[in-house]
Amino acid sequence: MRLLLVEDDYPLAAVFAEALEDSGYIVDVVHDGEAGWYQATESEYGIILLDCMLPKLDGLGLCQRLRAHGYTIPILMMTARDASTDKVLGLDAGADDYLVKPVDLPELLARIRAVLRRGTATPSPLLYWGDLCLHPLNHEVTYASHPVKLTPTEFSLLELFLRSGLRVLSRKIIISHLWDLEDPPGEETVKAHIKGLRQKLAEAGAPKTFIETIRGVGYRMQPIP
Repeated sequence: MRLLLVEDDYPLAAVFAEALEDSGYIVDVVHDGEAGWYQATESEYGIILLDCMLPKLDGLGLCQRLRAHGYTIPILMMTARDASTDKVLGLDAGADDYLVKPVDLPELLARIRAVLRRGTATPSPLLYWGDLCLHPLNHEVTYASHPVKLTPTEFSLLELFLRSGLRVLSRKIIISHLWDLEDPPGEETVKAHIKGLRQKLAEAGAPKTFIETIRGVGYRMQPIP
């Protein structure tokens, strides 16, 4: 299993990484919150080990951003602060467990196993992207509280983009997710649906680049500032 370790203490990160690798995990290490966001959205991980105090984007902010974008990767947060308020903040931000430093390595490994046994976090019933809100169960979409009326295909397309975060989706990938592979539409059909979706979002006040075109690759949601 591949793990992401986000820890700004370089010597401590090296100790953690060595212990995790000795236990059979593949470990990617980054040292600030923005790098953690990039790695978490670009690669597949079984769990994220996240320090609370990080440069650029702290652990609470990174955890909240991941959950707000629909990522359900299990998150184990670590901090040197032992106040119960800090634990509550970490759990409320979307962490699955909370460990206080100095961390006992056998306990860390046991907590990882426990979190993985529980499975991923329960995703929010609502999907958000900036001012956009999509309700998967009610098939309702709003932008800045304005309702956006979509066809079933447009709704499914938008939900796919939201659940994919910043991952770029090619037309072939979109077709494989939304249509029967025995009788798939042409790629021009995907292009037409995206055009219609963009137009309806723009009418509700969204930027024209809310769904970005990555030339020669595909489409993705525009990064939130």
